[in-house]
Amino acid sequence: MNLGSFSSGLLTGLREGVEAALIVSIILAYLARTGNSRHFSRIWLGTAAAALVSLVVGTGISVTTRTLPNGTEQLFEGGTMLLAAAIVTWMLFWMRRQAASVKGELQARVDRAVTEGSLWGLAALAFMAIIREGIETSVFLVGQADSADASAPSIFAGALAGLAIAILLGYGFYRGTRRINLASFFRWTGIALVFIAAGLVGHAVHEFVEAGVITVGTQVAYDVSAILPHEEAGGNLIGQFLAALFGYSSKPEVVALATHVTYLVAVLALYLRPMRPTQPAARPPERRTEATAS
Repeated sequence: MNLGSFSSGLLTGLREGVEAALIVSIILAYLARTGNSRHFSRIWLGTAAAALVSLVVGTGISVTTRTLPNGTEQLFEGGTMLLAAAIVTWMLFWMRRQAASVKGELQARVDRAVTEGSLWGLAALAFMAIIREGIETSVFLVGQADSADASAPSIFAGALAGLAIAILLGYGFYRGTRRINLASFFRWTGIALVFIAAGLVGHAVHEFVEAGVITVGTQVAYDVSAILPHEEAGGNLIGQFLAALFGYSSKPEVVALATHVTYLVAVLALYLRPMRPTQPAARPPERRTEATAS
């Protein structure tokens, strides 16, 4: 068991799982509060279908990666890592921007489905709300597994542990617990995911260098493999942990290192930038009417 890979998968499964669990708990709690608990089965059906589709997509991508010929496999793995980093980056900023309105939008959709009598619409609502999280999780985990090579089982084991914890937290959300500060949770896990995504970007560039697609800046920037090797064959647990969790390399190419650092600095700066408070719409001035004399 590679501790760094396990931690990386755990963080991904926990973060994405909590988002999905929060969505499901909001829908279920609202149905219960409005006397529509009998429709819970529709929500579970949509959630299960979304989880199954996400699993099939992730498995398909993983199997495809493993069966490609040499060279093509490196290109595909590099592309998968870039796609995973792009997806998680978009997800972080979307969640940061939309978090305040998610609850109200979900409740409005539930009202519409129940009012219109489209009970299967509840299953579709749950499916559409969860499938985005599920596909993001699948692609991101496959990208991490491709970069980890032999430690891929540790990533998936960590993801399962993270999802299990998320399910417990989701039950707590449904029961109305307020012990978790969700704003702080999403902020700090988001920062950690930026570091993981930066590692994926750097590793993707390394794959493109090995495939011969990138030919500029391919010289080694530094080599500390004698002190802190990142390969599992090196036997250095700290190096393996840093490589699995943050994309550390003991001998990175110049272009891979530059891309890694550029992504990390730019995305962290944007993610940590204070959000502008939403200005309420200005109310039109009231028209004053004069009383008429009798």
